[in-house]
Amino acid sequence: MPSKTGFTSVWSREAPAKRTREQPSLSREQIVRAAMELLDTEGMDALSMRKLGARLGSGATSIYWHVANKEELLELVLDEVYGQARIPDPAVTGWRDAAAAFAYGLRSAILEHPWSVTLIGAMPSLGPNALAVGTTLMNAFELAGFTGMTLEYASASLLSYTLGATMPEVSWLNTVGRSSADAEEWMKAIRPQLRVAAADYPKLLARYEDYERIDFSRARHLAFDFGLISILDGLEARLRQT
Repeated sequence: MPSKTGFTSVWSREAPAKRTREQPSLSREQIVRAAMELLDTEGMDALSMRKLGARLGSGATSIYWHVANKEELLELVLDEVYGQARIPDPAVTGWRDAAAAFAYGLRSAILEHPWSVTLIGAMPSLGPNALAVGTTLMNAFELAGFTGMTLEYASASLLSYTLGATMPEVSWLNTVGRSSADAEEWMKAIRPQLRVAAADYPKLLARYEDYERIDFSRARHLAFDFGLISILDGLEARLRQT
């Protein structure tokens, strides 16, 4: 039965009983894997129970044995994305390395599954992977010395930076393509228009001209590194102040 909020989580439902003769042979893992493959190749708009059933060679009824609706299926695939953002034990690596591993891991997972940006923050992350990652991240900041609400603020700051830096990157890649050659081709096509549009801003135009010599893939990584290190340095400075 739906909750008062209209949202019911797949993680709050009882797991399917042991397979019986009436139960479809498809497993939850098979369904989630096929759904992610469909999302990776065709995007969020292409996902439907009917299309997923066809991809699995099964009817939608087989899928409904494991999930009540599309929203529950999206919860499952989102938790798989969080599962790729693995964090080492902060007691072993130190809090900064653990926090950085989370940021790099989540960025990598989002870039691999760009459709996930529409889900993060849009629905509660109640799956085992999300909860495990969140707990380890909180442990890292607790080890650093954050307490009370500052523990929440530190974790939220890191997550906000990671998402804020990665989401425009996903949009850029979706526009220009995912190879360096694609990016160079796009910049080559837009360059004459930039010169016209930025004619009254010579300093800005000079910066655009510099971009011609940039390896875009490397530049994106370095930009993320710069921001991440700045965030962690800022959090460390905040600890010293308090």
